[in-house]
Amino acid sequence: MTVEDRGAVLTGRRILVVEDDYLVAQALCAVLEDAGATVVGPIGWLDEALDFVTTQGDRFDAAVLDVNLHGEKSYPIADRLRALNIHFVFTTGYGADALDATYQHYPRCEKPFNEQVLLQALNGN
Repeated sequence: MTVEDRGAVLTGRRILVVEDDYLVAQALCAVLEDAGATVVGPIGWLDEALDFVTTQGDRFDAAVLDVNLHGEKSYPIADRLRALNIHFVFTTGYGADALDATYQHYPRCEKPFNEQVLLQALNGN
């Protein structure tokens, strides 16, 4: 997907990025910014991200969560986002079975990202 194809599908949206791989985070941020979003983060550690969501959940309206953050699952962050009614998309380098059964019904994008699928998932499509 080119920048022209992406247009500004996320204009006005503030997207939290929780990703522990620096290069993946940078690429993801570029995709989101090219789509018109304001990126919050990235944050790469479970405890930091959970604290941020807990104390500053009003600073963003959607999130992209890497399932595995330095060997810890991001499920506590997902639970907090759900409690705050904030839309999120899981990302993983593994298949659907990488998610615990409780979380398999949430939107998920596999790495490497299909940008169009990611943007559609963030828009709730």
